[in-house]
Amino acid sequence: MLWKLAIIQFIFLLLAQFIVSHSSLAPYIVKVVHYEGVMKNSETKTIETFDQR
Repeated sequence: MLWKLAIIQFIFLLLAQFIVSHSSLAPYIVKVVHYEGVMKNSETKTIETFDQR
């Protein structure tokens, strides 16, 4: 039972790697990174929440 689960997981890993590395599908996946704000080069202002005495 456990080896079947490992094989299925490995197949999905290979499928995901193919989808990410395939050049024609990349523009659809890369847009998510831009929506999340990962590609921005700006720093956000942070607020200290702990009183350091």
